[in-house]
Amino acid sequence: MASTEETTEELASEEVSPEEHSTEDNPIITPENGGTLEEELQISQDKYLRLAAEFENYKRRAQRDQSDSIRFGNESLLKNLLPIIDNLERAIQCAKDAGTSGPLLEGVELTHKQFLETVGKVGIRQLSTMGNSFDPAIHQAVTQVESETVNPNTVVEEFQKGYLLHDRILRPAMVSVAKEKSELTKPCSTEESGEEGGIQV
Repeated sequence: MASTEETTEELASEEVSPEEHSTEDNPIITPENGGTLEEELQISQDKYLRLAAEFENYKRRAQRDQSDSIRFGNESLLKNLLPIIDNLERAIQCAKDAGTSGPLLEGVELTHKQFLETVGKVGIRQLSTMGNSFDPAIHQAVTQVESETVNPNTVVEEFQKGYLLHDRILRPAMVSVAKEKSELTKPCSTEESGEEGGIQV
């Protein structure tokens, strides 16, 4: 940054130095032609201060872009690994549903655990969805179900886990969301409907 300030000062001094101004190309500003040397100096200083600020902003943007490139450069690869985690979880759940146990299931569970630990080291973590309010930023609703036990717009089932990469959504969670139970119109009885509405036997 010191070199930038030096360059700015050099340019500013060149702009306002009376020795380097030509009377043909850069006539000296006087009260007769609408300005003063002090005003020209102030304009030049403002101009180069803006240039220095713009360069500083550019440098910060470049550093941020470089940091994001490092943090999210492997995003595509990591997203392709998520179906493997899904399949391991399905295999574990199917084995438990079938009442299977033993070294094979333990091996699959250990592999699944190590897989999550490995991707966790590069910034991946699972989203918590069950029982939370539906958020379109992190959830993908695939169906709605009527419920009297939970509030509307609450996640009641998770079909596919969602994942974050640092603070960015890597994959939204695929969920089912509760909605209000619809009031069905009860059919009228023959007594309520009267003779015209009733069925004559």
